[in-house]
Amino acid sequence: HHTMPLSRHTGQIPEATWTLGLREMTEPWKGALGCLGVAVFFAMTIGIISWQALEQSPEEWVLRGRAGGVLWERRRGALLLRALPGGRTAAVVAVVGGVPAAEPPPPRDRCWHDGGQFCYSWEEDAELRVSLQPPPAPGTECYSVRWTPLRPDVTLKDCFSMANVSWYGGPSIRAQRWPLNSAESPPQPFVSGDFSQSPGGYGPVLEKYFLGSTGVTVTVEPNVPLFLSLESNRHFCLESPVGTAAVPLSYQLCLSPDVAVAHRHLFPPCRSPIWRYHGPEGSAAKIKRGLRSLAKRLKRHHLQEGVLALGERCTAVLAAAAHIPGERRKRQDPAGAWDPAVVAPLQLSITLSPYTSIASPLFLRSLREGQTDGYWLSLQPPIPLLTMWKGRLCARLNVTSEVALSWFLARARRLRQALGAAYVVVEGAEGNALQDQAIPPPPEPAGDRYTGVLAAALATLGNRTVISAGAGSSHLPLFVQMSPLRSDWSHAGLKGLIPSVLHYSLLGYNFFIPDAVGGSLAGDTPGDPELYVRWLQIMTFLPVMAFSTPPWLCCDTWVLNLTRQCIRQHRDFVVPLILKYSEEWLRLGYPIFRPAWWLSPTDPTAFTIEDEFLIGDEVLVAPITEKGQTWRDIYLPGEGHLWLDTNTARVFDGGTVLRNYSASLAEVPVFVK
Repeated sequence: HHTMPLSRHTGQIPEATWTLGLREMTEPWKGALGCLGVAVFFAMTIGIISWQALEQSPEEWVLRGRAGGVLWERRRGALLLRALPGGRTAAVVAVVGGVPAAEPPPPRDRCWHDGGQFCYSWEEDAELRVSLQPPPAPGTECYSVRWTPLRPDVTLKDCFSMANVSWYGGPSIRAQRWPLNSAESPPQPFVSGDFSQSPGGYGPVLEKYFLGSTGVTVTVEPNVPLFLSLESNRHFCLESPVGTAAVPLSYQLCLSPDVAVAHRHLFPPCRSPIWRYHGPEGSAAKIKRGLRSLAKRLKRHHLQEGVLALGERCTAVLAAAAHIPGERRKRQDPAGAWDPAVVAPLQLSITLSPYTSIASPLFLRSLREGQTDGYWLSLQPPIPLLTMWKGRLCARLNVTSEVALSWFLARARRLRQALGAAYVVVEGAEGNALQDQAIPPPPEPAGDRYTGVLAAALATLGNRTVISAGAGSSHLPLFVQMSPLRSDWSHAGLKGLIPSVLHYSLLGYNFFIPDAVGGSLAGDTPGDPELYVRWLQIMTFLPVMAFSTPPWLCCDTWVLNLTRQCIRQHRDFVVPLILKYSEEWLRLGYPIFRPAWWLSPTDPTAFTIEDEFLIGDEVLVAPITEKGQTWRDIYLPGEGHLWLDTNTARVFDGGTVLRNYSASLAEVPVFVK
């Protein structure tokens, strides 16, 4: 750092001698000298101004490491993360919050005695502290950036530019994009949510982690309340919520040689398909008849391997009829206990949620027995906070209470045993369920703590448990249920499937259950066989195959045959591959489903490919996601690699694009390295 001189010598001649000499001169000389004096004065003034301008360069080093450093850019009021020695800019963070951007931080910082830190405070607004962190791995360098507001009304807001950087990670959104650059969202709490309750909010899988194609990562401190906004192709912004008691904005910037290296330093599939039950659900007897008939149809079509999935309502009806202690109704169902032989050899999956309807025997009993205190989320115990869930007024389980959690888990175990269920699905685990309402949410658990605590508890039920949300829980042996997609070709439908797969896997959620083949939200084209087939082709290469509409209801016999073929391919080829790479994920933290840039981390073409994915490093899947198309361009990643086309047995070079590759409706382009 250089210090600015306080007073500069302007080079003026002492006044007294100047006037004395003038008196002795003749008039013309006086005029000429006067002009010369003015010219010299002007030249000097201009010189001084330009010297000052040069002296105060537009950007200044704030902190330097070995692999890079952070600069302050005066014009935009931005922090620049720059790689050394080449000087490429890896990230531009514009400071938009309540600090006067035009006022440059002076070169003298408050903690100059510590070479690894830079501190500066804007008198009454905020304090900035940038510090060099211990490197997490060779070649990677990290800086901690921490803004602290000095008054409660100061909003802190940092915006990360998308110019020349493709960004990945962060939240799941309604129509998932890969990269995030084209997504759009107003500032809203950076908390996991349920699209069916707040379609414009963030989705169920979310991590406070962003990865940029320049080899930069942004990791936000986990327990700090935060708003996130996305401005399409301009920037994404992190800001502290207004009006809260001075909350700091704190994150870590890390710089690596390229995007694949950057992600590497951070941190049992189901062989059988899942068939969702949509039959009658009025009574236990009707559900049993419906399940029996679905099981018969599946056996008749040689699809007897699999899991029949019951929704929350059917689970509750069967539980009430199965004479399970604590689930009893006044009227006993004559059909009596449930017999798993009804659906054998198919298995059963049941659904629960942390919501309990205020009209249910369960809730009424908890009131009678005085269990409300601590059992349900509330603002003023013992009065539970009520919220809408699936059209009913409900109380929500208080996961911060050990007693309530053990009660919920014991009930899940009882139901699983009584109904002989192989899988337990828990819906409604999202963090922001109470944030969109007019009443303030309970102070605890704040943000995504709800999801994290519930996920940790559910992991004790074993690895055949499915949860509807993930936030800070990617290390747990749980399946995560993906959000429902529309039955159409848009990014809210089929085109959003691969971006969602890449997003979930990058954040560590490799064992997800995709939405059912063909999408489960009504779209524009109900029963479009082409959409069904293209969806089925992608689903074959994912951890679990899920169906809502069986193939015999939507399409002709050849689609039924294709479904059987895909299920076989999934069992014999895809599952062993996923198991192989899940070991690598556990050992090294690499995602199982990888984007094209994983093998081509410096090729800009690879950064924006959202309709191809790799399984590990060895299989490339490039499906068709456009209606009516039977050809596409395919990017083969990894210069120096060779790819074998499984359809034609031809071999192609990596790092190239295959133009107009033909793929009929019955084919999906798959290449093996």
